[in-house]
Amino acid sequence: MRLNQPLAFLFLSIPHLCRGFPSYQSLAGLSERDQDAAMEKLSGKAVYPPSPPGPIVFNGTKLVHDEDHPWKPLRKGDIRGPCPGLNTLASHGYLPRDGVATPAQIITAVQEGFNMVHGAAVTATYAALLVDGNLLTNLLSIGGKTKRTGPDPPAPAIVGGLNTHDVFEGDASMTRADAFFGDIPSFNQTLFDQLVEFSNRYGDGYYNLTVAAEYRYHLIQQSIATNPNFSFVSPRYFTAYGESAFTLNLFVDGRDNTTVLGGRRLDMDTALSFFRDSRFPPDFHRASRPTGTDGVREIMAAYPFKPGRNLDGKINNYIEDPTSPSDFGGCGLYENLVEKVVALYPNPKGVLRRNLIINLRFFYGVFASRCEEALPYGKL
Repeated sequence: MRLNQPLAFLFLSIPHLCRGFPSYQSLAGLSERDQDAAMEKLSGKAVYPPSPPGPIVFNGTKLVHDEDHPWKPLRKGDIRGPCPGLNTLASHGYLPRDGVATPAQIITAVQEGFNMVHGAAVTATYAALLVDGNLLTNLLSIGGKTKRTGPDPPAPAIVGGLNTHDVFEGDASMTRADAFFGDIPSFNQTLFDQLVEFSNRYGDGYYNLTVAAEYRYHLIQQSIATNPNFSFVSPRYFTAYGESAFTLNLFVDGRDNTTVLGGRRLDMDTALSFFRDSRFPPDFHRASRPTGTDGVREIMAAYPFKPGRNLDGKINNYIEDPTSPSDFGGCGLYENLVEKVVALYPNPKGVLRRNLIINLRFFYGVFASRCEEALPYGKL
């Protein structure tokens, strides 16, 4: 699905809204009528968005698979999604184990569990909340439910959470299938086997910066050749490269004293524990310093590639999209995300408009020093 298409059919119809609307369900893309019904239903749960938490006090390495954060299997109703890092944090109790959290809980958890750098944590969290979260209740699901519809292979209809296609979840994922093939959130053994193969070929059995670049380019080319609906535009363009770097930065034990990015490496048993099992390996220590997107530029530079998509439902028909930003760290990513939000909420009212303004301001934070602030809904 494309974000600029009507999304109301992905959510709940008016009869469903009358019976109940989950407090974490996104209002993005609903018709005005459906938005009004959901707002009325959730009026008693609406909150004024609090400011994001600051950096953690101690930002060195420490044991994170500890007695206070044991791994526990999923219970009925627990939600998991396409991000192995967030899945792991929920399965260890750094996030609520049901998979529904506030932005503050997510920002704190990714810092405490992985030592993710504060600015990246805030930016990613509020981008996710604005597109996939419930802006009335300040809640975000880390996944969503998939309903299979349409021809074989089935086309998935995603309900809420980080499963909204072409944003955080998207094509050319490291261990999740393209949306065209269905079953987006689930671990894909075939893709992981490819990761192992590339790690053996280019990294002596380890995932390193060289493997990250080679495998990322392979995944793009593979999707071009097999997925007639392949889409690789912003923001997915950036999150795809980001996941290649996050894997190396956040999943390597912090006691590995390699400080040079090019020397850092991830063994396949540890990778499997995160990607498949949503589980910290035994005795796992988080990164030794705040980190996040280190290596993204190097991965992109190894095989320069512009955003675009396969056109007309045909494989090997990739056309570059000059309207999609491709400069990592530039203002295009910020402006493009704001445009996506406006497309999802073209005429918000009352508390919804207020919370959009506030959360867009939080998202703007790391861009403030270099980008002009967009104010699509005005100021408070």
